[in-house]
Amino acid sequence: MTDVSFKPVAKSAGAKPAFRPFIPASVMLPELTALHLITGAILGVIFGASSLYLVLKVGLTVSASIPVAVISITLFRLLQRMGVARASILQNNIVQTAGSAGESIAFGLGVTMPAIMILGFDMEIARVMLVAILGGLLGILMMIPLRRALIVEQHGILKYPEGTACAEVLKAGATREEHALGADASQAQTEAEVARGARTIVTGFGLGLAYKLGVGVFKLWKDTPQAVFGAPLAKASIAAEISPELLGVGYIIGPRIASAMAGGGVLAYLVLIPLIQFFGSAMSVVIPPGKIPVGEMSPGDIRSAYILYIGAGAVTAGGLISLVRALPTIWRSLRAGVADFGGRREVDDAATVPRTDRDISLKWVALGVMVLVAAILMAHSLRMNLLGAVLIVLFGFMFVTVSSRLTGEVGSSSNPISGMTVATLLLTCLIFLLLGWTGPTYYVTALSVGGIVCIAASNGGTTSQDLKTGFLVGATPRAQQLAILVGALASAVALGPILLALNQASTVYVPVPAGPAVLPPPAVASLPAEALKGPQHTTDGATYRVWQKPDPSGGAATRYLVRADGTLAYQVDPGINGHVKVRPDGTTVTKYDAPKATLMSYIIKGILSRQLPWALVLLGVMIAVVLEMCAIPALPFAVGVYLPISSSLPIFVGGAVRWLVDRRNRDLDGTGDLSDAELSAQSDRSPGVLMASGYIAGGAIAGIAIAFSSGVLGTFDRDITRLMEAVNPFVHGGLADLLSLLPFLGLMVLLFRAGSRKAA
Repeated sequence: MTDVSFKPVAKSAGAKPAFRPFIPASVMLPELTALHLITGAILGVIFGASSLYLVLKVGLTVSASIPVAVISITLFRLLQRMGVARASILQNNIVQTAGSAGESIAFGLGVTMPAIMILGFDMEIARVMLVAILGGLLGILMMIPLRRALIVEQHGILKYPEGTACAEVLKAGATREEHALGADASQAQTEAEVARGARTIVTGFGLGLAYKLGVGVFKLWKDTPQAVFGAPLAKASIAAEISPELLGVGYIIGPRIASAMAGGGVLAYLVLIPLIQFFGSAMSVVIPPGKIPVGEMSPGDIRSAYILYIGAGAVTAGGLISLVRALPTIWRSLRAGVADFGGRREVDDAATVPRTDRDISLKWVALGVMVLVAAILMAHSLRMNLLGAVLIVLFGFMFVTVSSRLTGEVGSSSNPISGMTVATLLLTCLIFLLLGWTGPTYYVTALSVGGIVCIAASNGGTTSQDLKTGFLVGATPRAQQLAILVGALASAVALGPILLALNQASTVYVPVPAGPAVLPPPAVASLPAEALKGPQHTTDGATYRVWQKPDPSGGAATRYLVRADGTLAYQVDPGINGHVKVRPDGTTVTKYDAPKATLMSYIIKGILSRQLPWALVLLGVMIAVVLEMCAIPALPFAVGVYLPISSSLPIFVGGAVRWLVDRRNRDLDGTGDLSDAELSAQSDRSPGVLMASGYIAGGAIAGIAIAFSSGVLGTFDRDITRLMEAVNPFVHGGLADLLSLLPFLGLMVLLFRAGSRKAA
């Protein structure tokens, strides 16, 4: 059992701190210990996996710091009562620091790596893991020299809302002895209050898990109620994927962003698709980039052929507009970052430097960056050259600085990481175009640059939030920096295989009718070999050759399995960005849209090959411009245009529940005089956010488990689906769409009740 002791440390001569943290610098508590570091890394992988699932589904993630902090406080109080282990506030802070890295790495991986398949290459495990590891570690190392400029000197100016809220959670869970050190023992939580917070998040997790298993495994009710309209709004449709994780996301991001996303879905499905149908149905010819006449298309076909490009243009413009709006802040951040990096002295002498001001030595930081750059150059799977490595360092430092400062000003949820990644890809591709580097190999190089910079910027923002939390509670920066390096490494190693497994679990091999050979046998022999994987392997164990057929119109490359004689055997429809949702035996699979990864592939291919339907892309750009002129946030609206409306509607419902909760609590508590930012920060610490976080974790983990077990449950899935469609009115029949909303309504009511309770 770890002993929590209080040991005074010599104060630095002449030191006159302007800010007094919760645990003073003169007090020593147990902090960076193996058990708590490992616990944080494991929780980081769990929440990183759920974040990866979300970013593939809807292009969003939510902060894991507060849920991890609550779990840590609860877990170690339970272990303390059992006489096994205990945790100080600083050890709980180490757990949340190590646990927060998974979310940012998941975002970067989900935003960039699936694009490699659309560009006509395989998502090799070595490539995915290298990008995750290199980007994650690079972002942390580049943030370390900026800590004093952004966290210490800008205290009171840069708020870091998520980091500040997490510090409040940690302080509330501190012991009375620790509160006495912070001069406010009356604010310590009782055992009952800690237990209530734990019950809330565990209840949310259990409900999300049970709900997802009920709909995903046992088919107890329809998972996506929908309605397709006839004239006069022919081909218009509305649907909702009623899942606990999307409801929780909507609650956490709040009503404003959730409403904007749903508005984009309404524009796409109730305006643009009926409009295209209205004009296109009168034409018997094929309108590129479509493959069949518009009159023969379903709403999904119209979306795939036209709306996706409009949405991609809107997302690109929205990301760039948010970046341009932040240019003054970017300039100030770069100036401050360069000045601090260049003028910083070494402060590693424990005898003269307060504990709360000790960082990892700059010598080790510089050495670490050089080692990472060397690894980038030597990694064959990244197809990297010297110019690409230089661009990674330049863009990486610039956007880590920008991300860290913007996170302090507007929070992680409003930090335009996507815009920074788009800018990186645009500039990289334009440089390659000027140099004449336009071959397929350079697609991978450009995406590797964008992927590493995206993860570095995302992790830089997360690191700054964690360091702000530590600054407020009185942590040792060096201990936190080591913890997040370990957490990032663990998450990067784990999330790469999870990404590939999610894609493979939902891959469908579509048999191709017999036809003439498409390749001569000598060309076939030079292609890589592959056998069917997953449930379909049991029906065909033969080995084929893999052929990536590029799309001349600029769309995604099509993957085929080819026989030795050059004839096509199967079209491989991937789990990520695929369209075939039913296997030949009738079992259904879950597909992942990965909206932002598709956008990245369009940018690379559009610039380097000049093969995009620019008219549709520019229509999307103008939609974003009009929204900004109307003072509406363009980026979340644009994401809604791109996503299926079935994904944005449950997010909207979650945001509406949050609005109702905040309005009720404001009326009851008499907090109407607080600003919107203060009310949001207060609400972020409420039991409702804990319940929503449980929904997200439970639903996402269940979804991942169902995807991984599809090979085992293949026959069961087919049989239970047929049974439920025959006897269950919640699954099949005229009232199935309405009846299936009842369980989801129950989730909404429980979330509202949890949010309406006072925060512990």
